[in-house]
Amino acid sequence: MATMNEKDYYAILGVPKDASARDIQKAFQQKARKLHPDVNKAPDAEEKFKEVSEAYAVLSDEQKRARYDAMRSGNPFAGAPSSAPYGGGYAGAGGYTGSPFDGFPFGGAAGQRRRAASAYNPETGADVVVDVELTAEQAKHGARRAVKYRRYEPCDRCHGSGSVSSAQAHTCPSCGGTGTVEVDLSFLFGAGTFQTVCPECGGSGRVISDPCPDCGGSGRTPVVTEAVVEFPAGTHDGDTVRVKAMGHAGTNGAAGGDLVGRAHVAAERLEGPARQGFYLIGFILPFLVLSAVSGVLTLFAVICIVPLILGISMIVRGGIRGRNMLWWKRGFSQMVGGCANGLLLAFISVSFASCSRGMFMPYRMM
Repeated sequence: MATMNEKDYYAILGVPKDASARDIQKAFQQKARKLHPDVNKAPDAEEKFKEVSEAYAVLSDEQKRARYDAMRSGNPFAGAPSSAPYGGGYAGAGGYTGSPFDGFPFGGAAGQRRRAASAYNPETGADVVVDVELTAEQAKHGARRAVKYRRYEPCDRCHGSGSVSSAQAHTCPSCGGTGTVEVDLSFLFGAGTFQTVCPECGGSGRVISDPCPDCGGSGRTPVVTEAVVEFPAGTHDGDTVRVKAMGHAGTNGAAGGDLVGRAHVAAERLEGPARQGFYLIGFILPFLVLSAVSGVLTLFAVICIVPLILGISMIVRGGIRGRNMLWWKRGFSQMVGGCANGLLLAFISVSFASCSRGMFMPYRMM
């Protein structure tokens, strides 16, 4: 979901940045009437209605609008009431102190997608899966392989918390900790309110006061790193080995994921044309067997000979030299799967051919 500072709410409502409260309300009325799901049945109408409602929820509130303008300008303290600590506009539990919506750095490149720096949303880091090529000998006897990969690691400056001072997260001033904001639609549709995800905290209900400038408040930074994955003896294609805590770091101090090394043993891996070839042969076999039993072998031999030859050629093209027993077992499993899928169709086809043959036999004898 795009965050509060990533959207141009003025452009969404079609009003200038110095628009009055009345102009903002009129613009919202016009757009909401056209986009309301009860009126507009277009597939994207509901999403657009939510977007204009979110824009109105922010711009129709003086304090939220002031914070939004400050965040968009890069100065989190501009335009905020002076009575609030550090110009944050909120003096609830712990005191909210405002926050910049800096760009999230990735390799130092400018113009990257920005993240709501104030949003406090701890999420466990994902695993990183890396395919590691092993020879048949390495898989048999075991091997240690170094791998290089990209991942997020805890930020050095804020130690993964996302906050420079490591202060506790505060209640979001826009939603009061609920994670949602309500838009009063009584002036438009008579009664009721519309609820949408809070654009400032992204639904978490909490924000941090002083986002780290190095990680953009997420608590993690992207790096290219190396690790050693150790595969035990007797490893087979597709087996995995985990290296604890070497996956993506979690956001805002949450636990990190693991590095998962997945063995890729070419001598055992059944893929591409060979995999399809085994399946095709398995699919054709029921036709040949049933037609031979029912006495219509000549007819089906002509029909099935082409796909049968094609399946064999696909297996050969995929490479059969150097393949071990596991590869052939996997091929046989694919063939069995093909047989299972082709059996019913073969039974119906052969039965129909046998009936047709029986119907026309008396006429040929006459």
